[in-house]
Amino acid sequence: MMTNRYQLYINGALTNAGNDAFFPSTDPSTGEVFAEVADASLEDMRLAITAARKAFDNGSWSALPVRERGRYLIAISQQIREKAKELADLETQDTGKTVKQSTFIDIPTCADTFEYFGKVCSELSGHTNPVPAPVKSFTEREPIGVVGGIIPWNYPLIMAAWKIAPALIAGNTVVFRPSSQASVSVMKLAQIIAQVGLPPGVLNIVASSSREVSSKLIESRLVDKISFTGGTETGQYVMRTAAVNTKRLTLELGGKSPNIVFADCDFEAALGGTMSAIFMNQGQMCTAGSRLLLQEDIYDEFLEQLIAKTRDLKIGPAKDYETDFGPLISQKHRDNVLASIAAARQEGATIACGGKVPEGEALANGFYLEPTILTGVTNDMRIAQEEVFGPVLAVIKFHDEAEAVALANDSRYGLAACVWTKDSHRVNDVSKRLQAGIVWVNTYGGFYNEAPIGGYKESGFGRELGLEGLHEFTQVKHICIDETPGGKPLVANWF
Repeated sequence: MMTNRYQLYINGALTNAGNDAFFPSTDPSTGEVFAEVADASLEDMRLAITAARKAFDNGSWSALPVRERGRYLIAISQQIREKAKELADLETQDTGKTVKQSTFIDIPTCADTFEYFGKVCSELSGHTNPVPAPVKSFTEREPIGVVGGIIPWNYPLIMAAWKIAPALIAGNTVVFRPSSQASVSVMKLAQIIAQVGLPPGVLNIVASSSREVSSKLIESRLVDKISFTGGTETGQYVMRTAAVNTKRLTLELGGKSPNIVFADCDFEAALGGTMSAIFMNQGQMCTAGSRLLLQEDIYDEFLEQLIAKTRDLKIGPAKDYETDFGPLISQKHRDNVLASIAAARQEGATIACGGKVPEGEALANGFYLEPTILTGVTNDMRIAQEEVFGPVLAVIKFHDEAEAVALANDSRYGLAACVWTKDSHRVNDVSKRLQAGIVWVNTYGGFYNEAPIGGYKESGFGRELGLEGLHEFTQVKHICIDETPGGKPLVANWF
């Protein structure tokens, strides 16, 4: 039963959509509608873009000292922590991720990101260039202008923070569009931010079920940059659309990440890490370690224990703290994942465990799927090359280091990779040879505000987080002052 309605956040005020339209939000654990979100029209998006443009052009935000802008971000982080339980419950209800994950990962990460960028100062400072006298040369970093942020549904609050916080601290204004499949926690965040009292128009959060509304944000000549996270095909559409006015882009796209387990690994650590890499958030992660490259020496033993531990995972409603594995985001997405499993079987893969909709009255109405392990996979199969975005692990045997690296790099994607080994020489060698934007060694999923994340190849370009991610929201200006005595440099007398 629907209990709450959430409004848009435009020009400093919470407001309904202009046509009073709403779209439903469904709890993946139950299949029931639990909230409604204001469904922005093209006119609502136009108002948000105009508000952001005005706020940037009048300097109400960019002219503030960096520390002053930071105070707003720190205030937002404090409010997120105060509302942590409510936000975690909403994130769980909206996405189907377990309440353990929402409580202990998503909400703290969101708050920490706002706080971290709220304290950034020197990273935005300019510097003097060592050019010969009598010229003085300065490089300054300035905000780009109006930034459009667009995200998918799998990590709403974390990705909102990753895009909004660095864009704002750099002096930009923002129009942010969450996915219509998971907008509720972000629109609750909008309510929190409204109480902090940012200047009108500095941040606008606009949810919509219409692709046309999102396209308006990408197309608008009033918007100077798009930071997009989502599928590779959609990212290519964003590129084509933004090219009309040569808009700046950051694209964090799909992945088919290799998880390489060598025979000399810490067996238990690699076993647990492999499960986290594919089954965290039910595999609905762009960085999911969905290709397990397993060395032949330990193949049978490792696979046997992996299957046993996978079968022991408790599938259940996401809000239950005893649940290990919740539902997928929607019935449509579950159908797509099941179709990928069926296609893999047709190509010769074997279902070692899972692969079905689980039985039980408590699970009957939700969008559940058993965690799935496929064996007999070769790297040329679609299941090894196409992103499934679900709890499906393709296991591939390899002989030696050279073959492991070759298999890992044989992909159009290059977002992330894992390596499990005790050999420090192998760590250095393999990490350098892998074509991926982030390589985790003897761990999985370490994201830090201080370090960048982003992809190679069709996994996109640009970076989020770290100094590199912060600088994605700035543009560089060179200021050159000639101080020739008498004010008559050579150029003034050339002709």
